[in-house]
Amino acid sequence: MAAFDPWDPAFVADPYPAYAELRARGRVHYYEPSDQWLVPHHADVSALLRDRRLGRTYLHRFGHEEFGRTPPPPEHEPFHVLNDHGMLDLEPPDHTRIRRLVSKAFTPRTVESLRPYVERLAGELVSGLVAAGGGDLLTDVAEPLPVAVIAEMLGIPEADRALLRPWSADICGMYELNPAEETARRAVRASVEFSDYLRDLIAERREHPGDDLISGLIAAHDEGDRLTEQEMISTAVLLLNAGHEATVNATVNGWWALLRDPGQLAALRADHSLVPSAVEELMRFDTPLQLFERWVLDEIEIDGTTIPRGAEIAMLFGSANHDPEVFAAPETLDITRRDNPHISFSAGIHYCIGAPLARIELAASMRALLEQAPTLTLAAEPERKPNFVIRGLKALRVEVA
Repeated sequence: MAAFDPWDPAFVADPYPAYAELRARGRVHYYEPSDQWLVPHHADVSALLRDRRLGRTYLHRFGHEEFGRTPPPPEHEPFHVLNDHGMLDLEPPDHTRIRRLVSKAFTPRTVESLRPYVERLAGELVSGLVAAGGGDLLTDVAEPLPVAVIAEMLGIPEADRALLRPWSADICGMYELNPAEETARRAVRASVEFSDYLRDLIAERREHPGDDLISGLIAAHDEGDRLTEQEMISTAVLLLNAGHEATVNATVNGWWALLRDPGQLAALRADHSLVPSAVEELMRFDTPLQLFERWVLDEIEIDGTTIPRGAEIAMLFGSANHDPEVFAAPETLDITRRDNPHISFSAGIHYCIGAPLARIELAASMRALLEQAPTLTLAAEPERKPNFVIRGLKALRVEVA
């Protein structure tokens, strides 16, 4: 287990050799520093994401003490109230009800109607990068695109959008393994400020509804069911956080991979019809969300190892996406890969509701960069963020000749 160290910068920079070691050593491993069972194989991860003996929460069936867990500190309550009312951290029947209602406002037609806006904005952002002769691909293109898109969907005024990314970053810090108390304090503060902001926005939309997603969430109902105000707030925050954190990291991780592989980059530049398969391959090759957790609600067995109720399983998405049992030559970037059942968007009832939008955004920014910046080159070796679970770069500086 020495190779797996999510707090080691060298591991975070390249976790894939350690994953290969984990896969070779077995199907499940207990990892004491985070008190979790690590699952590295694609078949197991895929099956466990669909296994109803596991859950994102246990509170629909057990109290903290009954489940053998310590309740979170009272001072963390604002974060947990916000987090625990979102779809991602609920189980049926609440998850079923909320996802059904949110789906009424987040339809394929709604998402597809955003395509022209996404493509126009991606083009404008890349134009600015080109005009400047280059810059930071993260702050100039990768970040502003998904933040603006989800804010546009939600109906957040343009003047307020600069608030969103810092709130999101502080909240997402709590999803790392064993977060520090200072991380928790920032997450609590961001949770309070973001919730207060959205509560005011919801009140305004109740009085003056529009054609935005907030108005749609207010109006969504099914057989008398409606979303509570807290559920609307938690849903909006979830859509923003999940709707751009992964997209930002997928963009910069993907371009960093391409810039290190001149042959694949040349093939993509020569044939822009490869963009859809390139998006899928880059999400597989350097997965933005490396780890996803589940609680064991009922005892399970993996390869002869019994994992008791109350334990926590950490499914290693990055490892699963490099499993040679599923992917031919998994350590090779192949933008023409056709058989690509990566699990970067999860699976089962918690499959990412925003996956279609993420694909539109990733393809739009990639096409804009291929068309407008065909001479894009790396300007400086990038530095990785210290985060492992939501894994990305601090910056990706590029030049356009």
